[in-house]
Amino acid sequence: VQLVESGGGSVQSGGSLRLSCVVDGDAVSAYCLGWFRQPVGKEREGVAFIDGNGDTTYADSVQGRFTISKDNAKNTLYLQMNSLNPNDTAMYYCAARTSNDGLWYDRRQYTIWGQGTQVTVAS
Repeated sequence: VQLVESGGGSVQSGGSLRLSCVVDGDAVSAYCLGWFRQPVGKEREGVAFIDGNGDTTYADSVQGRFTISKDNAKNTLYLQMNSLNPNDTAMYYCAARTSNDGLWYDRRQYTIWGQGTQVTVAS
């Protein structure tokens, strides 16, 4: 199983981007899925999570601005990012795990990772 991200880029503060993550080799419905990000020189942090039932959880820093969703028919996970600001600049990764146990933002719980897509927000 591979996760393939796309949709990153450079935007001005206040702009929007939508990231996509295709689950290649298995059904997206088989996994709990998360988006993580890692700014240069900092730890990787959880951004958003969606479980097998479609229930979602967000980091406080993105609550109300980002929306995680998935399309089972397209086997794709999304992250809609609105009202972007320079603090959102990071490499963004999608990740998958088969269990809903454990903290959603604990990256050790995830067994499959994408290659990352860069998001840069200019002030």
